[in-house]
Amino acid sequence: MQTSKMGIIVGGGPAPGINGVIGAAAIEAINNGLQVMGFYDGFSHLADADFDPDEHVKKLTIADMARIHFTGGSILRTARTSLLDASKLSTSERAQPDPVKAGRVCDRLKSLGITHLLTIGGDDTALSARFVSEVSGGDIKVVHVPKTIDNDLPLPGDIPTFGFATARHIGSEIVANLMEDSRTTRRWYIVITMGRNAGYLALGIGKAAGATLTIIPEEFPETTSIKQLADILELAILKRRVMGRQDGVAVLAEGLAYKLGDQKELEVMLGREVPVDAAGHVRLAEVPLGQLLKEELSRRFGQRGDNVTIVYQNLGYELRCARPASSDMAYTRDLGHGGVRLLLDSTTDLPAGVMVTLQGGNLVPVPFEDMIDPKTNRTRVRTVDLESYTYKVARAYMIRPEPVDFETPTTLAALAHEAKMSVFQFRQRYEEVVGRASRNREGNVNSENLALT
Repeated sequence: MQTSKMGIIVGGGPAPGINGVIGAAAIEAINNGLQVMGFYDGFSHLADADFDPDEHVKKLTIADMARIHFTGGSILRTARTSLLDASKLSTSERAQPDPVKAGRVCDRLKSLGITHLLTIGGDDTALSARFVSEVSGGDIKVVHVPKTIDNDLPLPGDIPTFGFATARHIGSEIVANLMEDSRTTRRWYIVITMGRNAGYLALGIGKAAGATLTIIPEEFPETTSIKQLADILELAILKRRVMGRQDGVAVLAEGLAYKLGDQKELEVMLGREVPVDAAGHVRLAEVPLGQLLKEELSRRFGQRGDNVTIVYQNLGYELRCARPASSDMAYTRDLGHGGVRLLLDSTTDLPAGVMVTLQGGNLVPVPFEDMIDPKTNRTRVRTVDLESYTYKVARAYMIRPEPVDFETPTTLAALAHEAKMSVFQFRQRYEEVVGRASRNREGNVNSENLALT
């Protein structure tokens, strides 16, 4: 009797804990009689015309898995190759699999005897995993493990994606160091963190470290501009000065760049081409959000004859291949083991493709069909709920412009003096800023935030 085979594929960006999933899954599969094949570099080689099993596939053994859960990175490496039909990326058509790439992947997996596939990745890898399940007609059973430091996959409730906790921990330590440097040198830092669609990582880092303020994409329902973002930061700097401090650290999610416009609008603003990745997303590393904000703020304060030192720092690549924290080490063991149990499940009527989750300490599969965005046919993404208590707590400790600042005469006068304006001029120039921010948040936060952080 031919031994069943399980494949493991890692897609998307790195995240702490990948090796923990690989190790736990491979050991559990082997202990249940499966051969385990690891595929290097995501779907890239499987989907390419030149595929060499001897070079691009590795048989995994229990000996290979010993203690890899302690390490960062991915022993199988990773890549952002998508099975999405690239011809439809720039249109309003619903996402569909690339017939050539998806067909190649399924044919090659079948030719290698792969009957079970474990994919590890974020929303784009989950989409490719769903395409494999669909194109193979269910012949290849697929389980997806939710991995991303962005924490934006549609897991129920407050269940995190693995890698997020470690990234938040390390990121908050880095921001804490910058906060001390800021205090010592009397300067401001603008820290841009990863977070393509959601502000979870920025908010988590800013909240844990006690940064002066955090700004996330969810606070802007439609669009924003560099001017509007600079308005918030400028007022935060002025408010901080009124409180007797010349220093501060602002944490911003890189996904704010998407709020500045689409690819063409960004190219006009920057005066150059802005590339997209394999899934059609603008490459946020190509949009210098921190630099643009620094230049705008420096210009504004310079026009008043006021000196303010602003340094921007991009934070993200330092986090992705970090050694996982113990919480992620334990979590990834659950996910890897659980993924295999779902692949081998023959007692329940599970769909051919599911995502593995742990809910209330129990293994709960989420069918791929339940993860679909009906408008785009892509994987739904989870965003920060501005009505949640956890957001309100984070927001309450920030120092940033609030309606109450314009309702308190002494505060308003102090802010106007710091801006070298009359109260009338200050109100005319900036009152709309807090009104706009308040409308965006629908008045869901009461800010009594004069704590010096």
